[in-house]
Formats: sequence, structure tokens, C-alpha cells
Amino acid sequence: MSLLVVGLSHRSAPVSVLERASLSADAKVKLLHDTLAAEPAAEAAVLATCNRIELYADVDKFHAGVAELSTLLAQHSGVALEELTPYLYVHYEDRAVHHLFSVACGLDSMVVGEGQILGQIKDTLALGQELHTAGRLLNDLFQQALRVGKRAHSETGIDRAGQSLVTFGLEQLAAGREPVESWAAGKRALVIGAGSMSSLAAATLARVGAAEVVVANRTAARADRLVEILVASGTGVAARAVPMAAVADELTRVDVVVSCTGATGLVLTGDDVAAALAHTPAPRTLPAQAGPRTAAPAPAEPAALPAGLDPEVVARLAAVAAAGGRLADAGVARTLTGAPGPDRDGCPADAPAAAGRAVLTGVDATDLELHGTWADQGEAAAQRQPRKGTRSHADGTPVRLALLDLAMPRDIDAAVHRIPGVRLVDIESLAEASADAPMAADVDAVRGIVADEVAAFGAAQRAAHITPTVVALRAMAAEVVAMEVARLDGRLPDLDDRQRAEVTQTVRRVVDKLLHAPTVRVKQLASEPGGAGYADALRELFDLDPLAVASVSRADGADAAGQANQTHDSGRAS
Repeated sequence: MSLLVVGLSHRSAPVSVLERASLSADAKVKLLHDTLAAEPAAEAAVLATCNRIELYADVDKFHAGVAELSTLLAQHSGVALEELTPYLYVHYEDRAVHHLFSVACGLDSMVVGEGQILGQIKDTLALGQELHTAGRLLNDLFQQALRVGKRAHSETGIDRAGQSLVTFGLEQLAAGREPVESWAAGKRALVIGAGSMSSLAAATLARVGAAEVVVANRTAARADRLVEILVASGTGVAARAVPMAAVADELTRVDVVVSCTGATGLVLTGDDVAAALAHTPAPRTLPAQAGPRTAAPAPAEPAALPAGLDPEVVARLAAVAAAGGRLADAGVARTLTGAPGPDRDGCPADAPAAAGRAVLTGVDATDLELHGTWADQGEAAAQRQPRKGTRSHADGTPVRLALLDLAMPRDIDAAVHRIPGVRLVDIESLAEASADAPMAADVDAVRGIVADEVAAFGAAQRAAHITPTVVALRAMAAEVVAMEVARLDGRLPDLDDRQRAEVTQTVRRVVDKLLHAPTVRVKQLASEPGGAGYADALRELFDLDPLAVASVSRADGADAAGQANQTHDSGRAS
């Protein structure tokens, strides 16, 4: 076994590099074909997800393989090799197996223990089988990785250590102030995309209590199908599909947006989000479980202004807040919102202009100072504000629109986090948040499973490596027996059939007994680390024809690939 993996992930590269290096479906196919065409590689598979790109290959030369695979990744990702190289990692043989098994168990995921990676590994194997780039080694490897991942989830509590990226993202949107179920209850959500991640997001939103889920997708049939599934889920969520052209209108009506498409450009720009927030929405009808609206409180007396604030700026901000409009400063449209009151539901102020000072009372002085700084010093000042985890203007600003971007490359302009009233969680902020996430005790148990499975896989592969040599040896022995029995027939033509059969059986038993102990022992020795040389020793000792050994290997490989394809086809049918 000469398994080599070259790749980059959220652990080795910044999101900006991962985003640029992401592979389209066509690029993955071309990468696999070009890898097989390269001299060092006999098999190839590519695992490409939102936070990792890894190329697996069976190579005959390590250094040449690393150079070739690195070059191919750079060519097909569009990132120059000299820029990509510092972020690449390399694993070889048992270390490569350990890496994939860890990935399959969720140990290397952004959210430890998430199970969606198993589906992505299955898709990787399916593509390799479909294109015939996965041979015996990679078929065995990826099928075993799927079994190891399932074992980890069934035998340990790794699921408690983490959850799907969607759930983790929603937790970050909730900012830890309340459970996701409480935060999402009664909210209206827009899901952009209808692929596997978007479907998971829609199902999760329905499960945690969203009142409505709107699905927008370029292919209407897929959006309609996802809506049918949501309606039939029994969660009671209201669901409908809309065309992509309706996204701008839907932004003005929803509380949460989750986007995960395969688009190469932005799906939502800063202008799109600012325009949606500038729109004055109609009064919302709360879900029944939220209780009736309470009467609006009487306007409060104006609060004393903090020292140093320009009264004219304050008056201007108050007027804008009262009108629910937006104020352009430093070239960026920004929305000012007041603190939610009993009758405001966290929405922009819809009171008449006379109530402007009451709205201003709820605005934190720090927000006013920061807003004034933006007006005076522009974008550079805004960029100096600390950002970590979820991206929002300030913790004290009510969130009118929560955005979760799970796409790679990103769907939503990262600059929207500077718009007051917007909270953005994307892959980069999830990486920051997950770095501090606590690890469950079950992670150690999973690491133990991975170590055991890596040892077992290595032993099986080393034993399989010597099997063709053992088969060729037994075939040679059977040929010798047949030749000697034929020679005996010529020398003793008077033997009857019963006597001839008895002699033949006796000779075969002698040969089998002589070969039994050494062949069993050589398999045991070959399965141990460093045992690859026993096959060579066996071929030398018995002067075995290398072509005969190679033909057995090819036949075994074809049988293994055929069985793998049958398993995959039956899985599709089910």
C-alpha cells in the first residue's frame, strides 16, 4: 500500500484561500482524470467539502507523488502553487489512513462529531467508482472509512460532542443567549439553495420551531420537492417555494436567512441586505404561542445626552430611527434600530416622527458614538472594531435579520456584518467559534476506535498484498502435482481409476501439508509492520513467475471493484 493524501482544510488554511481553491463538479472530474494520467498515480479520489479539499492517490513514488498531486491541486483550483503550498498537508500510508478515518468520525470537522461528512465521503467514493478512478485500495479505504464513522457514532457519544454545521451555525446566530428552539420559535426563514446542506438547514429550522420556511432555488422542481418534504415532516411548519428573482422581496419579510448554493459569485450583496432593512415592513402577526401583542407604552421622556455628543447628529439619528429609514455615511447604507419594546417585536421603529426621542432613548450611547465615528472617519474606523464569532454591528443592537452563510465560496457579502441590525455567521466565523468549543469525553473513545481500525486496515492490506504470491505458489504446486500424476500414468499404465485417484489424492495431501504452515505463517508476518518484504522473499525462494503473481492481483482487483460497484448500485436503489 502506497496511499498518499495531499490537501488543505480549515485547520491549515484561512477561509479566503479555501474559498478560492474550491472545486466545481466539472473541476473534480477533470482533476481525477488528470491524476490518473500522471505517472506516479494508479488510483485517485477527491474529497471536496465546504472546509476541505483533499486528493487521495495510490502512488509508486512518494516524492514524485507529492509534487504531482500538489501541482494538480493548484492547476484545478486556480490558486498558484507557490501560494497554495504553505497551506498544504501531506499524509502517507498509515498516516493517510488515520487521517481519513478521523475525518469520517468527525474528529477533524469544524464542529467535532458532526455526521454530514459521512455523506460527503460516500459521494467521493461514488464518483471514483463512476469514473473508474478508484481501484482496490481506494474502494477498500473509503468503504472502511464509512464503517469506522458509523461505528464511532453508534458506539460512542460523539454526537453529543458536536452537531451538524447547520445546528452549530444557528446556535451562533442565537449568540448563546437562549436555546436554539427558543430563539427560532415563530421566526420566518428563507433558505437559498436546495442541495444537501440547504435541505438539512430547512429541516433543522422546521424541527426547532420556525413558523415558516421559504425555499428559493434556481431549479424550481428541487425547491418544490424540498417544500413537499417539509410539509410532510409533521413539524407543522408552513413552507413554500419561490424563484430566485423573489429573494429580494422575501428578505423584507423574514427573520433568518440560510444560504448554501454552488454559485461562484455573491448571492446576497451588502446593497441587497441594506435595501431589505430599509424597507418598512407591515406589522407582523405573531404566532399563537407567542401570545397577543401588548399595548404600546406611552412615549418616554427624552434622556439626557451623553457628554460630547453633537445634538444635531443625535437629532438626525433620531429622525431616521423614527422613520425606520437608513442613513448613508462613509458611502455605506446603515440602518439604525432602537431597542425592542413590548410592542416592537425587535422590528425597526414604526412610530411617527413625534416619537423620535422615545426611540432614541433606547439606543445605547456606545452605539451612537460608534455611529458618529463611522460618519467622521469612514470605513477604516469600522474595520478597526473587533470581530469574533458571529458578525454583527454591536451586541446591544437588536437583530432584525440573522444570516447564516454555509457556502464555499461564500454566498453573502462579508461586509453585511457592518450593517446595524444584521448578524452574520459564515464559515470563517464558525471556524473562530469552534476553536473554543469544548471537547466531549467521548472524543477519546473515538480516537481509540480510529487507532484500532487503522491497525486492522493496515494488517488486512499487507496480508492482501501477499495473497497473490501465495495463490501463485499454490497454483504452481498444483501444476507440479498434475505433471507428476501424468508421468506416473505413463510409467504405471495398469493402475485402475480407484488406484490412480488414491495416488493423486495422497500426493496432493503431501503438498498441501508442506505448504500449509509456511503460507499461514507468511500471511501473519506480512500483516505486521514492515512485513511487505515477505512476498518478495517467497517469490525468490520458489522462483515464482512475476507475471503469474500480477495476473492474480489484477483478477482480485477487478473482483473487488465489481463487488464495490454492486454494493453502491444496490445502495442507490434502496
